Amino acid sequence: MDRSEARKKAQKLVEKMTVAEAASQLIFNAPAIERLGIPAYNWWNETLHGVARAGTATVFPQAIAMAATFDEDLVHKEAEVCATEGRAKYNAASENGDRDIYKGLTFWSPNINIFRDPRWGRGHETLGEDPFLTSRLGVQFVKGLQGNGPVMKAAACAKHFAVHSGPENLRHTFNAVANEKDLSETYLPAFKALVDAGVEAVMGAYNRTNGEPCCASEYLMKKTLRGKWGFEGHYVSDCWAVRDFHENHKVTSCPEESVSLALGMGCDLNCGCTYQFVMKAYEKGLVSEKTIRESAVRLFTTRYLLGIMDSDAYSDIPITVVESPEHLKVAEKAAEESCVLLKNNGVLPLSKDKIETIAVIGPNADSRIALKGNYYGTSSRHITVLQGIQNELGSKARVLYSQGCDIEKDRVENLAQSNDRISEAVAMAKVSDAVILVVGLNETLEGEEGDEGNSYKSGDKNDLLLPESQRHLMDKVLEVGKPTVIVLLAGSSVDLLSAGDKADAVLLGWYPGVMGGKAISDILFGKVSPSGKLPVTFYHQSDLSLMPDFTDYSMRGRTYRFFKGKPLYPFGFGLTYSKTEVLEASCSACESGLKVNVKAKNSGKVYTQDVIQIYAQNKGSSNAPENPRLVAFRRISLDAGKTDSFELDIKKDSLKVVNDKGEYIDEGRVVLYVGTCQPDEYSRTLSKTEIIELEVK
Repeated sequence: MDRSEARKKAQKLVEKMTVAEAASQLIFNAPAIERLGIPAYNWWNETLHGVARAGTATVFPQAIAMAATFDEDLVHKEAEVCATEGRAKYNAASENGDRDIYKGLTFWSPNINIFRDPRWGRGHETLGEDPFLTSRLGVQFVKGLQGNGPVMKAAACAKHFAVHSGPENLRHTFNAVANEKDLSETYLPAFKALVDAGVEAVMGAYNRTNGEPCCASEYLMKKTLRGKWGFEGHYVSDCWAVRDFHENHKVTSCPEESVSLALGMGCDLNCGCTYQFVMKAYEKGLVSEKTIRESAVRLFTTRYLLGIMDSDAYSDIPITVVESPEHLKVAEKAAEESCVLLKNNGVLPLSKDKIETIAVIGPNADSRIALKGNYYGTSSRHITVLQGIQNELGSKARVLYSQGCDIEKDRVENLAQSNDRISEAVAMAKVSDAVILVVGLNETLEGEEGDEGNSYKSGDKNDLLLPESQRHLMDKVLEVGKPTVIVLLAGSSVDLLSAGDKADAVLLGWYPGVMGGKAISDILFGKVSPSGKLPVTFYHQSDLSLMPDFTDYSMRGRTYRFFKGKPLYPFGFGLTYSKTEVLEASCSACESGLKVNVKAKNSGKVYTQDVIQIYAQNKGSSNAPENPRLVAFRRISLDAGKTDSFELDIKKDSLKVVNDKGEYIDEGRVVLYVGTCQPDEYSRTLSKTEIIELEVK
């Protein structure tokens, strides 16, 4: 069914409704209209990295980890799994008359905000700091979730529109000021890409942007989204965001005025309670019947496109597909590809033949919560890092375990003295051949500010350091002097300080999903070569002083495109157990832009995957970012000693720059840099690789 047909059906249905009935459908928990045979429907569902908050589901690595794969096909496959499991759960719930929250087919994912500041607590929900990477992966998530059949399998939602990325504790009151250049160059490209790809919904942010609430912004919603971009789907408010109009932003004086403003700008669906005042606003003449009905039509168009009004499409998907072995394999592959090897002095991979005793130490070593990130489903089995190592070694070696410390408090047992697990950890390290030190964060330390929509309260990070309890643990264990690998489970930039210097290897596992422990173990023992790349810059703690204030939405000094310092680890960086060399590269013009042919060789001794990355710089342009920017990437696989050729496409607009008016223009001499990392000297030194430079004629 195409959109025009679905809309015609929606119009006929809405015409049969009273104004009050149509108004009742504009809130997320839309009631049934029995006289018209319309069942109740709850629009609120989540699938950030697996179907969330409604029981059992396959739990993939957190979104930021999926971004680290630089793998479009894998992100597409993950979203397909989410849609299939979503359908299965919807079918089972509907058959039993359950139309509760988190049971529908309208998923408020993906989060495509730009992770512009490393302190933002929700950054790990995003696809990183780069608009191009975010666009490419976000598009594949939408296509995988929605499918390409005659009936939409599930509906995706691009959020949070727009210029939203912290601070969390100010989001209900804050006005994000962004100039035209930053809007066009950074904050809006991913949203446009998803609209062009057919995303069914867009969610507005809590904050104001340039003075207008994002759920009632003429510039964002009318002029840009529905005007320039031609978006035809429905618009949903973030949860209780419309209430912020009168309670916090003070742009209206009462709920009825907030309803009038939001509906008038095209916010069709209210997550929250303010649209309970739609009829009062209508009776006061603040909102028209035509406006109410138009929003209802848009919403029922989506329901018809999903086939849940007059079709039994996908009704044969059984509950048994949920968390199936096939789906868990996809989650395991995602965890493998997402891990980023940040440092290795040769200690990795570990040899099982040389280890009789190994110590696994740290608050995240046997932590389930550190596997999951946030917005997660329930798994029937969790494989922690400790369990993954235990399963791998079996009876071949002794695996010792110590929690070492609490994730943030100074003691594990309340009645004990501070650092009550340190002596145990040190003792185990002393008698071991190697130490795996598993530290990091979890959703209680970085995440969304708690409100009616979530039960936890964490918010933004104050700094880039691990809690003092973990810093003390790392120092004491590293003093023992045994070969030590730090496994970092976190969703954002972390500075390990001297521990990072002293450790023999550092493996970033992110929040790797419920199969994460197996994937990490397979990497540690060499069954899998690590191949993830950083989708964000890892900064030194001291680098924060070089950045604008957290509340400053200017992009100057932020992310790899504009940062002028030397980071801890750069965007696009990640080691493997092998060595991928780009031997040759050439480019030629085509209708859409450029085709770049790359010959690459695995000159190492083991099979590996890697990521070819192409960056562009417009030499002589006053409008170009300070540093080269990503314009193409491709994940590749190469056997040891093998050489192969690969083709990458670059769109014309990627070679343009953005001026102060927000316009894309041709300017400067375009140079391409082809390799497996950024072209700067520090990235090349860390990666021990060379870059091929091409000038675009």
